Amino acid sequence: METREQPVAVIAGASGFIGRAVGDALVADGYRLRLVGRSSEIPWSDPHALRAAVDGADIVVNLAGKSVDCRYTDSNRREILDSRVRTTRALHSAIAEAGRPPRLWLNASTATIYRHEMERPNTESTGEIGTGFSVDVATAWERALFDGSLPGTRRAALRMAIVLGDGPATRMLFALARTGLGGTQFDGWCPPHRRDRGIGEHPTGPDRAAWYRTHGRQKFSWIHLDDVVGAIRFIRDDDRLEGPVNLASPHPSDNRTLMRTLRRTVGAPIGVPAPRIALEAGMWAMRSEAELLVKSRWVIPETLRDAGFTFAHPDLEAALKDVHERAGRRG
Repeated sequence: METREQPVAVIAGASGFIGRAVGDALVADGYRLRLVGRSSEIPWSDPHALRAAVDGADIVVNLAGKSVDCRYTDSNRREILDSRVRTTRALHSAIAEAGRPPRLWLNASTATIYRHEMERPNTESTGEIGTGFSVDVATAWERALFDGSLPGTRRAALRMAIVLGDGPATRMLFALARTGLGGTQFDGWCPPHRRDRGIGEHPTGPDRAAWYRTHGRQKFSWIHLDDVVGAIRFIRDDDRLEGPVNLASPHPSDNRTLMRTLRRTVGAPIGVPAPRIALEAGMWAMRSEAELLVKSRWVIPETLRDAGFTFAHPDLEAALKDVHERAGRRG
């Protein structure tokens, strides 16, 4: 049974690899968990149960949303957007109606909200918001979080870079390296498609997929799963932190370095370079999208840095080695 002394954490999306790690960390910190989800004790379909869950909670962490590791078909595009906005709005309504609202609400977002960037890093204060499908999803997601007044609740959007851990993006990268396909990926011309076109009430960007000649130097911003958990704890404990917060290593890489480091990590002697047109075919076969590999994400964690956060895994090679060794121990 819950006691008055035991703090309560509400977690939505706890079944994913990030959610499991966050839940384990909060339990270790002494929290009692209330889980929200389609198959959890508190379903999204019950607004009364959702309001009761957040009422009296200390912290709400929302990580819910359909995985973007899929093809951007029309139905998947709609569900990627709706699953994020719908759940965030439901939590917003529940918190607004709670008699004892949580003091902190952390909502997932994505570093993909920034534009394709090759010239300078994006920080929370100076970054440029991009255009297109993924950006429109991110901006709608954050609008749902920050909409209206919640005077008793501090809110932060966790703009996460690619998370290195036991998740789909890391597994895909390791798989490419192991099969000899871990060479540099080059953006460039590809057959035009409309899967990256804007979405929502105010869609942005071109109707056809954009491309750039990056020569494999597109930036790769990333963060180790341990540092996602550490950042959540850090934001929880520092009342100054609110608004958008970049969750990314202070040392972004680029695609050439990433793929070379992946090959060393898995012991692959070669990696075949791939132009965009080949990547599009490969991602079709893997039922995913080439955006993960060719968009230049250059993100710096200015807010965390200035507040004094210390990263446990700031360097790419050590972070990849740690993730690879943990996966090996799991069998």
